[in-house]
Amino acid sequence: MNKLETRLTAKQEAFCLEYLATCNASAAYRKAYNAQNMKATTISRNAKALVDSSKIATRLDELRAPVRAAAGLTLARHLAALKRIRNKAEANKQFSAAVAAEIGRARAAGLLVEKVEVSEIQARVICYIPANGRD
Repeated sequence: MNKLETRLTAKQEAFCLEYLATCNASAAYRKAYNAQNMKATTISRNAKALVDSSKIATRLDELRAPVRAAAGLTLARHLAALKRIRNKAEANKQFSAAVAAEIGRARAAGLLVEKVEVSEIQARVICYIPANGRD
């Protein structure tokens, strides 16, 4: 995409900023767009479409990059830290902590995706599905 194709509207930019502040796509959509008369399901669907948009995803990555750099956070360092935690927990026979650390590593690496049920009142995790479709 060229620079002209990746430019966002003011509302899309506002959505990105609010999404990063709240980590809630529906709340960001409500704040950035005129959503007072919309059903919660419509807001949720529109917010998801925005998050799934390549232009929005690119902008979110751009906005996150300085924070990651300032924190020195990389996927490799994060996975290594979780591996150390897991190994220490196993050595101390704290298996639930070891499993939790391993699940954290899998999530960070993108091997597990959350399947979420969304309702007007709340969202709750249904189950975890391996990203590759296998155990």
